[in-house]
Amino acid sequence: MQVRGLLLLLALILLAATAEAGKNKKEKAKKDGSECEDWRWGPCVPNSKDCGLGYREGTCKDETKKLKCKIPCNWKKKFGADCKYKFESWGGCSAQTGVKTRSGVLKKALYNAQCEEIVYVTKPCSSKIKSKSKGQS
Repeated sequence: MQVRGLLLLLALILLAATAEAGKNKKEKAKKDGSECEDWRWGPCVPNSKDCGLGYREGTCKDETKKLKCKIPCNWKKKFGADCKYKFESWGGCSAQTGVKTRSGVLKKALYNAQCEEIVYVTKPCSSKIKSKSKGQS
């Protein structure tokens, strides 16, 4: 019987400790946060060159904040890293232009970015001719 009482007391102490820890996290978030809800965020500005680590500046009323951000170095798209698109498969190669095209439909605009609903991208056609599977004679 004493073991049960001891286990119950231990469980209550653990429950109280976790509740207090959760409460402290919420209070800390309120201190670090802001009352303002209508933040306007600018584009990610890399610290050097045109990619890598950088910062994004946001404003709300008379408050300003800076958030860390990152632009991948292989991201050279004209529509920016804050606009996420769902792309279809590449189309056939155009003999006239030597490029193939595909379109993308906007999936998500991060940080209230101004994004186009549909974008088109092109790339040069491959000069290699793909052969049939190697197992055929």
